[in-house]
Amino acid sequence: MGTSSPTEPGAGVSGPSGASTVPGPSGPPGAPTGLVSGPHNAITDVPGVLVGHHHRLGAGWATGATVVLTPEGAVGGVDVRGGGPGTRETELLDPSRLVDRVHGVCLAGGSAYGLAAADGVMRWLAERGHGFPVGAEPHQVVPIVPAAVLFDLPLGDWGNRPDAEFGYAACAAATDGPVAQGCVGAGTGATAGSLKGGVGTASAVLPDGSVVGAVLAVNAFGEVVDPDRGTPWAWELGLPGEFGLRAPAAEDLARAKERLVSVRQPMNTVIGVVATDAALSKAECRRVATVAQDGLARAIRPAHSLFDGDTLFAVSTGRRELGHDADAYASAASRAGALDAVCAAAADVVSRAVVHGLLAATTVGAAPAYRDVFPSAFSGGR
Repeated sequence: MGTSSPTEPGAGVSGPSGASTVPGPSGPPGAPTGLVSGPHNAITDVPGVLVGHHHRLGAGWATGATVVLTPEGAVGGVDVRGGGPGTRETELLDPSRLVDRVHGVCLAGGSAYGLAAADGVMRWLAERGHGFPVGAEPHQVVPIVPAAVLFDLPLGDWGNRPDAEFGYAACAAATDGPVAQGCVGAGTGATAGSLKGGVGTASAVLPDGSVVGAVLAVNAFGEVVDPDRGTPWAWELGLPGEFGLRAPAAEDLARAKERLVSVRQPMNTVIGVVATDAALSKAECRRVATVAQDGLARAIRPAHSLFDGDTLFAVSTGRRELGHDADAYASAASRAGALDAVCAAAADVVSRAVVHGLLAATTVGAAPAYRDVFPSAFSGGR
């Protein structure tokens, strides 16, 4: 029960302007060059964002919750693309609605039952006076906590699913430091096509200094790995050395095709949060969330199926001005161009986060981990 330490190898070393490059062997042909992640290569590289996990694994349990906290408030947006979503407070994020700031986002397993975890997030925030003011007293607030859930019921016993205590405990564990990945939090019982899924995260620092990061619970109906090559579909989108992979040996490929033929689960969902410190409006946050879904389409095939509830939230902590210029016309063009850059980075970090969630996962029950099916793909082999 509880949280665990980061499981993703290669968290990064210091690079230019406080960013990091990810060490390790060269990436695949066509991998981006000259790009950097933040120091943790995680969504917590975005100033003002904290992440916490709580989960139970074993003795009939395989589920959990992950929270992305913005206690001082962040402008929010959402894009729901899958055919079977389980969500809470998404309608509030429409740009025409009154409230424009969220105080946290809750991601959880347990299908629709897991939406109860958001109650614990609200309680934790309310106890600390974080929320939308509705009265004269400091404690008279209503925390705004959108939520989304994934379907992980087959890996645990019936009735074992996240409740409000999971959300509260995840908040208590939240930090602005490295983010644990793999079979933690909302990714504990996740599957990724024929393989074990999990939580993944990644970040990027734009040329103007803005930071974009994502954290996902990868629980996809579609496959995350090219069955003919044995490498993740989004492998080539990694920063140089980020994933530390090579094409797996022919023997691994042959064994995988036999082993994975009947593993796939029929009901899934990828849920996650994209964050940036660039100051955005609600409509602009929605645009970021919409384009970020392209990152799922690059990393998962098929994506956004009727069996998925793919939902991505976007939040802006507003620490950095977006596209400012003294001339009014140039300012409008500059802002649009800067927003496009944030959107493009959002799609990229989502794709990279999918791969990290896959690689950090470990085998649970009948869901085999990538590292167990394709051991020769890792630089050290085994």
